[in-house]
Amino acid sequence: MSKRNVIIIGAAGRDFHNFNTFFRDNNSYNVVAFTAAQIPDIDGRKYPAALAGKNYPNGISIFAEEELPRLIKDLDVQDCVFSYSDVPYNRVMNISSIVNAAGANFMLLGPKETMIKSTKPVIAVVATRTGCGKSQTSRRVVEYLMSQGLKVVAVRHPMPYGDLVAQRVQRYAEVGDLKKHKCTVEEMEEYEPHVVRGNVIYAGVDYEDILRAAEKDPGGCDVILWDGGNNDFSFYKPDLTITVADPHRPGNEVSYYPGEVNLRMADVVVINKMDSAAPEGIQIVRENIAKCNPKAIVVDAASPITVDDIDIIKGKRCLIVEDGPTLTHGEMKIGAGTIAARKFGASEEVEVRPFLVGKLKETFEIYPNIGRILPAMGYGAQQLKDLEATINGTDCDSVIIGTPIDLNRIIKIKKPNTRVYYDLAEIGKPDLTGVLGDFVKKHKLSKKK
Repeated sequence: MSKRNVIIIGAAGRDFHNFNTFFRDNNSYNVVAFTAAQIPDIDGRKYPAALAGKNYPNGISIFAEEELPRLIKDLDVQDCVFSYSDVPYNRVMNISSIVNAAGANFMLLGPKETMIKSTKPVIAVVATRTGCGKSQTSRRVVEYLMSQGLKVVAVRHPMPYGDLVAQRVQRYAEVGDLKKHKCTVEEMEEYEPHVVRGNVIYAGVDYEDILRAAEKDPGGCDVILWDGGNNDFSFYKPDLTITVADPHRPGNEVSYYPGEVNLRMADVVVINKMDSAAPEGIQIVRENIAKCNPKAIVVDAASPITVDDIDIIKGKRCLIVEDGPTLTHGEMKIGAGTIAARKFGASEEVEVRPFLVGKLKETFEIYPNIGRILPAMGYGAQQLKDLEATINGTDCDSVIIGTPIDLNRIIKIKKPNTRVYYDLAEIGKPDLTGVLGDFVKKHKLSKKK
């Protein structure tokens, strides 16, 4: 029987995982191409032969998603597998229509085909959209488990934008490892908060190899924490799924793929940012949880902020810099920096568009609804240079840094600036302490003396 030709539609993450777990050694299929979207400059590469396995001695080419109709025809493709996240339902079906019109089948792979089983208990922290607050929720989970004397190893959803072979398995245990692995700003935003708090985090490309390395981490491993990316579902089979929802974007939890999958699979749903969201937005999220997953435990939570220096904000014309993906495909209009500007009395939130340099202009063309905030884009050296030039060239009194990393460590900001920090704070009961306490008891994990 002849093999079915396949294109995997992706964005340098879930697509590679779907290939590795379902297609790599599957003799019924022949993956003829990947396509790429969302992330700049990832098309035009290859998924290398060293990762692709014996069936793909020449590797697999990666093309721009816009080329799908041509590729389906030229490569005689039968199946196209949609494999990236944080996409509105109408866009998913728009791509399905493009694929079907070109003659191919449109596929979505589910958890049974793609989740890997661990030898350790797994907690997955996922979300309904990018920017809901997975990172601070993950930190809260880690802090509790560490307080019980447990060794927690985090594994982060992939962001492999460089040398894929070199990035097969990456371990981060100290800040110096960020430079060692040539991390982008987006990677640093996720890894740095973990390592500065004293826990190890893994990431990379081959998540079977990553999981086995994490389970045998030199520092010990009692629990694996899946630290999700975008609104994708876990690559590992979880024993506990915590899904974070955002009442600033009410209704998105049932209208973006695959966020609704996470909502329906959740054991616990954290409604975050309740301190800054409208009551009607919170109510919509509550109603959608009740409809989709009435058995889920619902935890109310806030994301209180602190800043290094309030005087840099008060009465000043401030440029606000926020986490890049949250503003771009996450479509958020505000973040921690904006909340700080309003809370501590900035006289103006400066419009950054007139001062954009280089590749940042392209970002605003692709995502015209970003608003006046500057996303901290840093997928490559040129974007970092453009970010630095844009910040320093903006007509403002000071800069509010709302990203989770210290930007001053990687670029030179010549204007007065202050960082904003945010953590998860549960409101009332039930809370994560109770949920995680039950998890520890169930798996007989506590080592606290």
